[in-house]
Amino acid sequence: MIRKIILLVVLQFLTCSVFGQNTVPKDSIMTDTVKNIRFNYKQLIIPGILIGYGFWGNESGQIKSFNNQIRDEFTEDIDRKISIDDFSRYVPAVSVYALNAFGVEGKNNMRDRSVILITSTIINVGTVFALKSLSNVERPDGTSNNSFPSGHTAIAFAGAEFLYQEYKDKSIWYGVAGYAIATGTGIFRMYNNRHWLTDVAAGAGIGILSTKIAYWVNPYITRKLWHGEQKKSMSFITPSYDGRNLTICYFKTF
Repeated sequence: MIRKIILLVVLQFLTCSVFGQNTVPKDSIMTDTVKNIRFNYKQLIIPGILIGYGFWGNESGQIKSFNNQIRDEFTEDIDRKISIDDFSRYVPAVSVYALNAFGVEGKNNMRDRSVILITSTIINVGTVFALKSLSNVERPDGTSNNSFPSGHTAIAFAGAEFLYQEYKDKSIWYGVAGYAIATGTGIFRMYNNRHWLTDVAAGAGIGILSTKIAYWVNPYITRKLWHGEQKKSMSFITPSYDGRNLTICYFKTF
């Protein structure tokens, strides 16, 4: 009988020990690990100007005339289209994962950067498709009335901003390269007679702003999606003795 009581006391002690070792420190609960950019109105200036120019161009006869001049300059000596813009729009965003695969770590881990990219893409694509259906602007080649804004350019510049934010602390040249590719994508959209200059400008602004918004809202999204990971995880052993039988139960909460 005494031996069983001693065993019960020992097991109760183990219960307290295991419980204490598996409790997450209070400070670590709901800690934000995502390195995001903070909102600053100055960050709205460049995308705001680009988007504003695009919208203004849909109403201004002078800018429409300038659009035609640019189109004529680009298409004057074109023998055939070059479809590189169908692929180059994805290069900046893909580069973030390629660099990480080669050991050049970005600002955020795989999960967090992927959530940021998905959020940016949803905002970007949703905005572009909404504006295309509402604006009803004819393409330079006359094939359809969904020219404004340029979706290819929007995707390319969203990726360029994503690349810049993830690697600007490593070297600013990663961002420069991303923006150069995005600019080239926009130029080829005009070269292939698929978009006006105003379409490309608005697409660039929407792409940049989409990624910035994705970084701004990411702490909220992360807490909503993975709040369970930040809670306490506990495991404990509970012994019980009814006078005849000694029972040991193990519990773990996630």
